[in-house]
Amino acid sequence: MDLLIREMKESDLDRVMEIEKKAFTPPWSREAFLLELTKNLLAKYIVAIIDDDVAGYGGIWLILDEGHITNIAVDEKYRGLGVGNKLLEGLIQLCIDRNIRAMTLEVRKSNEVAKSLYKKYGFKEYGIRPKYYQDNNEDAIIMWKSIDF
Repeated sequence: MDLLIREMKESDLDRVMEIEKKAFTPPWSREAFLLELTKNLLAKYIVAIIDDDVAGYGGIWLILDEGHITNIAVDEKYRGLGVGNKLLEGLIQLCIDRNIRAMTLEVRKSNEVAKSLYKKYGFKEYGIRPKYYQDNNEDAIIMWKSIDF
């Protein structure tokens, strides 16, 4: 299995939306992704490609010396193959390349798989955003990671 990480293109959006709709409630709209790719100068998005198929994607906002991960999702058929690891490594590398000093994200309190992945890469829990998720009022765990050069 060859896995390639590259910058997300507008032509990836149909496949990204398929993954997004299965991964998140509520999902982002196609228009939101398009604005992120074309108008938000602080946003960077990457995709994981396996056999010419978008297996997953990740996004980050680079604000001053901080990176805020907006989303990471992997298609169900590619889960358990290390795609999430590679996407997170790709986002971390984007930060390193731009001298970003810290990274942050919010994750559902109940999402043990994602929290485990983030902890594996040095993210630590620093707080809670109560009732952060609109679909069910679930709390979000705020996680941070320092980047050492």
